Amino acid sequence: MRNNDLLKYAGLATQLIATLGVAIFIGFKSDNYFHWKFPLLTITLPLIALISLFYKIYKDSSNI
Repeated sequence: MRNNDLLKYAGLATQLIATLGVAIFIGFKSDNYFHWKFPLLTITLPLIALISLFYKIYKDSSNI
């Protein structure tokens, strides 16, 4: 594996982890703000983030 490929995948993994972390944090804070007993936004926002990231990966990889 070339060094450029390694950096590309490392950047992608970092972006995935950071996006999920931010989505979980925002969902957790929002659920606490609205005083909901069920963590609806804590579950929903990371799922939306994952779907959008996978779509972005698909679009980026299909242009090669």
